[in-house]
Amino acid sequence: MKRTIVLKVNAQEPEIVKIRVAASVIRKGGIVAFPTETVYGLGADVLNAEAVKEIFIAKKRPPDNPMIVHVANKGKVYELAREVPKAAEKLMAKFWPGPLTLVLRRSKAVPDIAVAGLDTVAIRMPDNKVALALISESRTVIAAPSANLAGKPSPTTAAHVMKDLAGRVDVILDAGDTMIGVESTVIDMTSNPPQILRPGGVTYEELRGILGRVKLHPTVLARKRMRLAKARSPGMKHKHYAPNAKVIVVEGTLSAVMEKVQGLAALYMKKGMKVGIMATDESKSVYDADVIKSLGGRGDLAMAAKRLYGLLRDFDDDGVGVIIAEGIAPKGLGLAIANRLRKASGLNIVRA
Repeated sequence: MKRTIVLKVNAQEPEIVKIRVAASVIRKGGIVAFPTETVYGLGADVLNAEAVKEIFIAKKRPPDNPMIVHVANKGKVYELAREVPKAAEKLMAKFWPGPLTLVLRRSKAVPDIAVAGLDTVAIRMPDNKVALALISESRTVIAAPSANLAGKPSPTTAAHVMKDLAGRVDVILDAGDTMIGVESTVIDMTSNPPQILRPGGVTYEELRGILGRVKLHPTVLARKRMRLAKARSPGMKHKHYAPNAKVIVVEGTLSAVMEKVQGLAALYMKKGMKVGIMATDESKSVYDADVIKSLGGRGDLAMAAKRLYGLLRDFDDDGVGVIIAEGIAPKGLGLAIANRLRKASGLNIVRA
């Protein structure tokens, strides 16, 4: 078991001494958890296959689940990818640094293990001063999936990372809560038209505004399991974002959803189970259950995204056996929230 060191870092003015400690670990083949604007990532030198292997071991991550490569300057993209289409350059100019990941044809510089043997590589530049400083000081590019055990809700605080990975990682850079709370949008620029493989902090509508034509991969809002030979992005193939409790997502109009949520809660409480309800501010007062938590107002999707993973973890801390969640309309940032809720439930979706 590793000795995990936690270094508190100023989010706006990262202390260079602490950043260099973590960067030294990266250069020596170690793994470091660090904040981004989306969630905390678990980083290693992407060009060091043995270091990347340590990420898979620490997270208990399936080897066929590719990682996202994080860069601190756009020039690195041309070293990691053998083709960078003009459309990708437009997106980089508009959204980087930021929560957008581009899938491109990879160069020979990228080890097979980092991309699960695919012919593509997923790349992004995070909009976080600590992350950018760490990448720059490491003098490499960093492979960094979310810093949690595979399949669990992603971490939005250093405390979440500690709960999952204490003793499994070398260093955790603690810079407080992340800003967005759900992962980056992943768009495949090798397909025509470009295809969103995972919705996230950059919306479908924003991408369509730049590119004109954009399509959604069928898994984004799937209601039943789909067989995939290969996943071109994290979040597509395996169980993700799931707490220990059973999750049921109820979708439909708000009035119908509220009625169905309460009916399911009563049913499970009658069975003797401890029930949690993931509500919104507009509905939380009408429910009767053991634990009721709100994502915030239904019109504040940014708050809902920021709270989502923390609430899923909180329900586990409260010891509930089942979480009944109100669905979120898949518009704007709501598309990412709806995707995460469906994935967390294992596609256990009820229409109201």
